[in-house]
Amino acid sequence: MSKQTLQLLNQDFTIHSLDCDDTIPTTVLNASIFFIAKTDEELSIVCPSDIKLHSFSAEKHWRALEVVGPLGFSLTGIMADISGVLANANISIFAMSTYDTDFILVKEQQIDIAIHALKKDGYMVL
Repeated sequence: MSKQTLQLLNQDFTIHSLDCDDTIPTTVLNASIFFIAKTDEELSIVCPSDIKLHSFSAEKHWRALEVVGPLGFSLTGIMADISGVLANANISIFAMSTYDTDFILVKEQQIDIAIHALKKDGYMVL
C-alpha cells in the first residue's frame, strides 16, 4: 500500500473538555474548522486557539496533520500506520476523523520531529 500525503494545517489548536450539558458556543460554530465529540460524560471541542472558551480543562498548542483525501471507507490501516510511526518516535497524538479524511494532532513542540519521522517512513508532508 502506498503512503498517503499529509498536509500540515496553519492553525494552532486547543483541545477543550466541557460538561456534557454545556452549549456549543457560536464562536466555535462560526470557525472555519472545528471538531466536536459528545458522550454522556463529556463534551470535547477542538478549535483554533484564538477562540477562547470557558472549559474546565484545555490542552493548548496542537498542530494538525490532515490526511489528504477523500479516503474511501474500504481503506484500512491508515490511522494505525501513521499512529504507529509516531508512537515509535515517542510522539503522542490526538486523532479525529471526518467523512472524507483523518486528522492527527501533535503537540507544537513535537511537530518537526513528527514530520521528520513520517517523511523517513515514506509519507509526503506538505
